[in-house]
Amino acid sequence: MSTELESTRRALRDAVAQAERAAELARLLDAAQAKLAAAEESAEQVRTLAEQLSEAEEQLAAEQAAADKLRKDVAEQRFQAEVANWKLSSIKVARWNRLGDAIKSGKSNPVRLARGLKGAAKPVKRPVAPKRKPPASNAKPKDERPGAAFQATTTTRTVEGASFKLKPFRVPTGPNTRPHLTAAVIADPHAEALLRYEWRQTTGFTPRDFARVLPLEVPHLLVVESVTRGPWAEEIIGEPGEGLRALLAWCAERGIRTVFWHTQGEVSDYAAAAHLFEHRFTNDLTVAWPRLQFGVQPRVHNPLPLSSGRIDRVLSLNQLLPDHLSYPDVLTSYRWAAAADCPPGTPQWRLAELAACGTPIGTEADSRRAHVALRRAYQMGTMTERIDEMLEAIGLPSARATLNTSVLLPIRDPFLMEHGLAQVAKQSGVDQLIVIGPPETELRARDVLPDVEIIYRRPEPSMTEGAMLGAGIDLCEADLVAVMDPRDVYGPHYLADLRRAFLFSTADVVGKAAYYAHLRKPQTTLLKQPDAEYSYVPEITGATLLARRNALRELGFADLTEGWDEVLMRQCRTDGIKVFSADRFGYVRVRDEDRWLLGAAQLVEYGSAEPHALI
Repeated sequence: MSTELESTRRALRDAVAQAERAAELARLLDAAQAKLAAAEESAEQVRTLAEQLSEAEEQLAAEQAAADKLRKDVAEQRFQAEVANWKLSSIKVARWNRLGDAIKSGKSNPVRLARGLKGAAKPVKRPVAPKRKPPASNAKPKDERPGAAFQATTTTRTVEGASFKLKPFRVPTGPNTRPHLTAAVIADPHAEALLRYEWRQTTGFTPRDFARVLPLEVPHLLVVESVTRGPWAEEIIGEPGEGLRALLAWCAERGIRTVFWHTQGEVSDYAAAAHLFEHRFTNDLTVAWPRLQFGVQPRVHNPLPLSSGRIDRVLSLNQLLPDHLSYPDVLTSYRWAAAADCPPGTPQWRLAELAACGTPIGTEADSRRAHVALRRAYQMGTMTERIDEMLEAIGLPSARATLNTSVLLPIRDPFLMEHGLAQVAKQSGVDQLIVIGPPETELRARDVLPDVEIIYRRPEPSMTEGAMLGAGIDLCEADLVAVMDPRDVYGPHYLADLRRAFLFSTADVVGKAAYYAHLRKPQTTLLKQPDAEYSYVPEITGATLLARRNALRELGFADLTEGWDEVLMRQCRTDGIKVFSADRFGYVRVRDEDRWLLGAAQLVEYGSAEPHALI
């Protein structure tokens, strides 16, 4: 009996325990259902808020559009009022109107009439016509020029306990190489700095706001670098994120080409994301994708010096480029040291950027070696040329300005014909030669330069050198026009080195204010103005002139044989045309004697100038 009772008690206890567990499960289920209901309610609230936000954004956009239209209407009315006032002022100062006023006021007074007619006959400056101005905006306009928000900030450097204050390199703010092309770019600061001058560039959008930002200026292509940080890194490293998929779908709907560029990190980390793009490129030689290496960007990798100059020290790469520097500050450091001692294994792109900034690489400051290294860095390829390759591969046009060159060669002395033509024949990139000289010059020029378009003109016996150049400039068809002197010596890299200045300067006229000269009678080699290298100057020597064709046509040439270049430079200063002096190398001015040059230049040695100048 007791056994049955005990068994019954255990059964009752088990039943009570199960009932309690069932009650707890029921309570948990109710709580979960309550949370689910709350979540559904919250989701509905989120949807409602999202709809309200979208409606508010649409209303705001409509109000902004209405405000913009009102500002445009007000600006147009203001302009029309200014035009009416200008027309009235122009009528008042017109000579016929002033003559009428003088006759009317002096018809009964001959003296007043004569005085009035005399005054009316004098020219009066007419009022300047008004110009349309952009409508006023409440918001401060954003500077969209490349580099406007990309400036150096760190002004001091510390080396071995010594502190140095620098004037930072001012990153250029334009222009674009291809202003007709818009690219949306996701890249780390280094790659972004290389790309920003190649097209109109949209950056800074995120996975959450790209659908709002990109329609403001729909891009022609999307370029995504293998970024290591920022809001897009987690989208492209490993399994592709929903934000990346949505961005690529948005581009696909609009026919926007998509490019993935692997520049850093393990390619396996980015492979899944990369295969979602239409086109893939890499700078890794071990990866079987089309190759696209970094190239120097002439707008920021160039020999333009710091205003504070270089320090008289050779620095190691670690001293020159501490880890904390932003990339604009790196561009300042590139130009700071007398030389950079780079260890083995330094990336090739880093060496190229240093060399392109004119910094000697090694344990001593050697300007000749630095110039050769600069030339090689550009010969390895610029970022502009790399983007040409990319655009050709993906099927977009790469229209941009060229550096095609016409050469003007006036030959007044028949004995200089062979020498002058030989100097032109050395040059690369000559598209057209306009030669003005003796009759035998035409056939000889065609023999010496068989692959160059030759235009020959026979000069009048009384023509000055300036008149010969003036006759030749109208025959030039290339974008750039060079003037060469048949008396002088030009190295094989002369024109290529000189053309490079148009990639990073804003000048319309380029040449050499710093150059070597050789005087035959005293057998001396001189160096003129060595401090004028890579700077904007009042004048350059005419025999090194390389200018934009349109600017040179407007300037014209004075009808002089000696001094036409001085008149030209004076006209540049009057018209505000920038003149830039490039390097000292690649050219030798040759004269029998020149007393002015002897007094204005420094003696290098007695002997030939070519070993110093032609490298």
